[in-house]
Amino acid sequence: MKIGIGYDIHRLVDGGPLIIGGTVIPSDKTLLGYSDGDVVSHAIIDALLGAAALGDMGTHFPSGDPLYKGANSLSLLSHTGSLLCEHGWQVVNLDATIIAEYPTMFPHVMAMRYNIANAIQIPMESVSVKSTTADGLGFVGKGDGIAAQAVVLVEAI
Repeated sequence: MKIGIGYDIHRLVDGGPLIIGGTVIPSDKTLLGYSDGDVVSHAIIDALLGAAALGDMGTHFPSGDPLYKGANSLSLLSHTGSLLCEHGWQVVNLDATIIAEYPTMFPHVMAMRYNIANAIQIPMESVSVKSTTADGLGFVGKGDGIAAQAVVLVEAI
């Protein structure tokens, strides 16, 4: 068994849609990113790749590559799950935390769990997504961005 940890952060800008965990969150803001900016999916991708010692998200899905401009991050997550399987690993469980002052994530957590579980083909009971705030501190606390971190456990197939 191996563990991996991932982290991502993106700036909030005017516009939409705001997509986190493959779920559209009602908001007048969106996350600025080369793909769709889905911070929780990005953190999970990095955690999975790290656990399997397969590099990082930028190695597999580089910014600047037209193929990934505006990409659906759940598709990237699904590809990452397949890549792990190809290298002899399967996901045991994952735990992700979203750090955001705005908007409230709690009403969307079940949909995020469902989307993430489907993307990497594991039971929803093996996916935890939760949210917290930065209590007004720093970049995220001022509502200028959203961050996410994830930890995963993988085992050899």
